[in-house]
Amino acid sequence: MAKLWSTVVSLIAMWTAAPSVGPAKSIGGSAYDFAFPGIDGTPMKLADWRGKVLLIVNTASFCGYTKQYAGLQELWTRYGKAGLIVIGVPSNDFGEQEPKSEGEIKTFCQGAFGVTFPLTSKQHVVGPDAHPFYKWAAAAMGSAGVPNWNFHKYLIGRDGRLLRSFSTKLAPMSDEITSRIEQALAQPAPAKL
Repeated sequence: MAKLWSTVVSLIAMWTAAPSVGPAKSIGGSAYDFAFPGIDGTPMKLADWRGKVLLIVNTASFCGYTKQYAGLQELWTRYGKAGLIVIGVPSNDFGEQEPKSEGEIKTFCQGAFGVTFPLTSKQHVVGPDAHPFYKWAAAAMGSAGVPNWNFHKYLIGRDGRLLRSFSTKLAPMSDEITSRIEQALAQPAPAKL
């Protein structure tokens, strides 16, 4: 019953959340301070993509929004050469909708949606066990920009700063997301990162 109640509360929060918000406050550090284990176990340092624009998305294979993988792949294909890196972060935090192993997740994403963008290993994105990147993003965004369901998106600028948080409701190819990505890509990479 507690899990059901938690899921209901998360769904209500998702539907009442602002679709897109900027940081609530300035905090120290940058996205480049963080690393994830890749879905295949190799280290995935965000610093390896200095000067790129990052879109970091918590994902799940058994969610009503799973079809957003196709839109994320389209973003990666359309804007990758211009400097966008899409990173999928599988998470089982919402509705237990990512119960599979890393190998099964990778096979599913590649087979069902042709995913070629980087995927991390499964991570917690909320709560006390959240990955440090997600704790950092939550501190900057405030409660309005914290994931409350699968497929929440964070946009990181070329300088490693958190630019925007997009709710699950916004499809990857929405005008709101693509226009923000294009604005971020139009910015020159800082001379010294």
